[in-house]
Amino acid sequence: MLHFSKLRIFFVTLISLLFILISSSNFFKFSNELFNKKINLGLDLQGGSYLLLEIDNNPVIEQKLQNLTITIKNYFKEKNIRINNIKLLDQKLSFDVEDQFKQVVIDVFTDEESDLNPYYPRFKSHQLEIREENDIFNIEYSKQGLVELKTSSQDQALEIVRRRIDEIGTNEPNILKRGNDRILVELPGLDDPMRIKSLLGKTANLTFRFVTTNTEDSFGSEKLKYEDGSEEAIVSKRIILSGDNLLDAQPRMNSETNETVVSFTLDRVGAKRFGKATSTGIGKQLAIVLDGKIISAPVIRDTIASGSGQISGGFTFQSATDLALLLRSGALPAPLNIIEERTVGPDLGQDSINAGMIALAIGFLLVILFIFFKYRVFGLITNIALIINLFLLVGILTIFEATLTLPGIAGIILTVGMAVDANVLIFERIKEELKDEKNNLIAFDSGYTKSRTAILDANITTLIAAIILFFMGSGPIKGFSLTLGIGIFTTLFSVYFIARLMTVMYVFKKKEKEGLI
Repeated sequence: MLHFSKLRIFFVTLISLLFILISSSNFFKFSNELFNKKINLGLDLQGGSYLLLEIDNNPVIEQKLQNLTITIKNYFKEKNIRINNIKLLDQKLSFDVEDQFKQVVIDVFTDEESDLNPYYPRFKSHQLEIREENDIFNIEYSKQGLVELKTSSQDQALEIVRRRIDEIGTNEPNILKRGNDRILVELPGLDDPMRIKSLLGKTANLTFRFVTTNTEDSFGSEKLKYEDGSEEAIVSKRIILSGDNLLDAQPRMNSETNETVVSFTLDRVGAKRFGKATSTGIGKQLAIVLDGKIISAPVIRDTIASGSGQISGGFTFQSATDLALLLRSGALPAPLNIIEERTVGPDLGQDSINAGMIALAIGFLLVILFIFFKYRVFGLITNIALIINLFLLVGILTIFEATLTLPGIAGIILTVGMAVDANVLIFERIKEELKDEKNNLIAFDSGYTKSRTAILDANITTLIAAIILFFMGSGPIKGFSLTLGIGIFTTLFSVYFIARLMTVMYVFKKKEKEGLI
């Protein structure tokens, strides 16, 4: 019926005023936390940096198979089975055994209850494939195993990338998965991506190892360059300590030498290992290796049992800060390669905002003029409801502190058109009802009731499309679908509560007048 109770009128008025107040917080500052939220501007409006990172999983696969090599040797040694010619080449682990042990080897790798791999609670046979070719066993990751490994690496890398970016204090970063080996990083407001690229491009794999002159080291040795490329040193492959043992790292100024250093604190296990290594290695050089390059190699003068130390290497305060950040956030599971980057300047972003606002203003003005000219008083009611509808939409986006993009503005513009479309359907239906019904109240009530199906069908269909775009799309498409979806709900509310309330109030005053519309 064409009737609004006092309670409904109160709630419609309260909700409208509340959202007008919330949306106005984008332009004015309030002390209350609820009314002090703002819509964030996306990369295309605010300007900033866009980076698409690809995870290089090859080192991870090699490392996993290398670990498995040691495990296989130890496992079959306990079983008194001799493994011959074990090699790791092209991400395949190959070896041979005597004929009488071949079936035992196959059973070990295909039995889900096998305790072969101590790195997992239970060895999963679907992760690795074993094949015998010309009396040689070849072990490699299965397709499912590669997918699981890549997913795990991506999850770890995503978390560490997020930690590194959060440490810098970038405003509202957008960090998302892309496929199973890529990560998208959007940094609104950042127009100089060089520091971010430097931080994300480093794996930050820190190790402490002794410098050795003995090429016959029982653990093996390798020649590494210093970070500045000035010289090389032979370093033992035996890892005394790794970055996993770090509790904290901070840039500091060494008062004695007046140089910038990175001070670090170790956990209990790390402190014990470090103390033991420095007590037995007095007089030796301890190389601090980051991503395969020697940062510094100080000579151990005394036992360090405190669980803390310093890394020196001719740092500036900025480079020391970045190194400390990398060490605190942890090492990436695999190297990241930047395969695409874009920088949007703030001027270009402001141009997009201006263009979007102009388009919205022109479209809004033309709609208002057309509706007012077409329906007079009811056109004015529609225009007031349309303005409140925009406040409702902006208010909801403000509450959730959503990120507004240029496609999001397009969604708002489309919402304006859909809101007008609903009112046009209602008023045209009322005109049809007035031809056969002389009672204005009944005609208006019938117009609202009979047009409801068409309006709901149109809006529900659009909402389904918006939901599909939101879940299947990415980036700008999500922004468009989000504002469009919210706009559908605010449109229906403004049409059936705000515009209808004002229409009822006017029709009850002019219920005897002919030619109302």
